Amino acid sequence: MRIAVCPGSFDPVTNGHIDIFARAAGLFDEVIVATGLNPSKTRLFTPEERLEMLSEACRQFPNVRVAGFTGLLTGFCEEEGAVAIVKGLRAVSDYEYELQMAQMNSSLAEIETVFIPTSPEYSFLASSLVKEVAMFGGDVSGLIPDFVRERLMARLEERRRGEGQ
Repeated sequence: MRIAVCPGSFDPVTNGHIDIFARAAGLFDEVIVATGLNPSKTRLFTPEERLEMLSEACRQFPNVRVAGFTGLLTGFCEEEGAVAIVKGLRAVSDYEYELQMAQMNSSLAEIETVFIPTSPEYSFLASSLVKEVAMFGGDVSGLIPDFVRERLMARLEERRRGEGQ
């Protein structure tokens, strides 16, 4: 069985991420969408919330499952028996960074990295941009699933209320 891991912070998961998950699911027997559970990193959503949103987003793909991991990605891949890491690429700048990561991962474990170019309609899409646009009142419909948008707007409202006190 060919297992691939599609890692990321997914804070929050976007339609661009989901597009990569779907395309990876067509290439591998099983895809594990994995998010790092590093408590020292500041995220908008908790690890548990990100896992919940990812599970909902991936429900439509029978050969995709969601997991959290701590430590090195390569260690997680070895534990899961993965043969590949799948990364989506939006631009040349992504490639430069991801190539370096792929080479490091390859030096740490027998794992290949598969790059999937982002679909053109999502080439500009990043979780950080979605959060920033939403924070300033922009419409992020169509960039993230509706259930993620609802949670994002609620979280931003919580933060606004907290800052006003």
